[in-house]
Amino acid sequence: MKSDFALRSSQARTSGDVTSSLFAPVQSTTAFEETLERLGTAIKLGLLEPGTRLPAERELCEQLGIARSTLRQALTALVQSGHLHAIRGRGGGTFVADKLPVAGPPSAEFLATWRDRCDTRLAVELGVAVLACERAVPEAVRRLDALVAEMADSLDDFAAYRRADVHFHIALAEATGSAALVTAATEAQGAMTDLISQIAHPPEVLAWSNAQHARLVDCLDRHDGELAMRIMADHLRGTEHVLAGLLP
Repeated sequence: MKSDFALRSSQARTSGDVTSSLFAPVQSTTAFEETLERLGTAIKLGLLEPGTRLPAERELCEQLGIARSTLRQALTALVQSGHLHAIRGRGGGTFVADKLPVAGPPSAEFLATWRDRCDTRLAVELGVAVLACERAVPEAVRRLDALVAEMADSLDDFAAYRRADVHFHIALAEATGSAALVTAATEAQGAMTDLISQIAHPPEVLAWSNAQHARLVDCLDRHDGELAMRIMADHLRGTEHVLAGLLP
């Protein structure tokens, strides 16, 4: 098992505002659905990695601002779906499953929304690129540069590449200093992940995509928001073209 998932300063240095936005108070009146979506998205994106132990129920309820009964309903649903598993007794708790359930073929309704998902991501990430260039501190640039190197080493392992890719785009949002944009970027990644899982990912394509990541980091270092926006638009539209050609 991996170590407990806790909001400690050591983790904050590597994941920034991801965990704080993940466990921010739930605002929706449909608290069960929002809690389920938030935790499920974090698991699918790899923000909560396989084997990760969730915080204790009392701590989670306080962080999310929800009743324990609501949290238990959401956790039960995720256990039943195979995303989490519970261990009783000493040293037990609720853990992210080591192997996530395999998704079935996409529905026609799901496929019909793919352009809307791409449009939403484009709107969010273009703004993120500009603001990150204005506001990024050297530590944020170093974090992004390290993620580019991690992706370069994972071109033959798409699961590892995708985890680093998600962290890269969320870290870019963190560089803006806006918690709202971190949340929006996380939601956009969650909306795209099922689409991306439907297409092939040759190493050559991943290498080209990661070269664009590297150029974005260079733009942050030089505070060139205009160029960053153009690179980001090309980066996201490249994914859109692949989806248009390969989706069922």
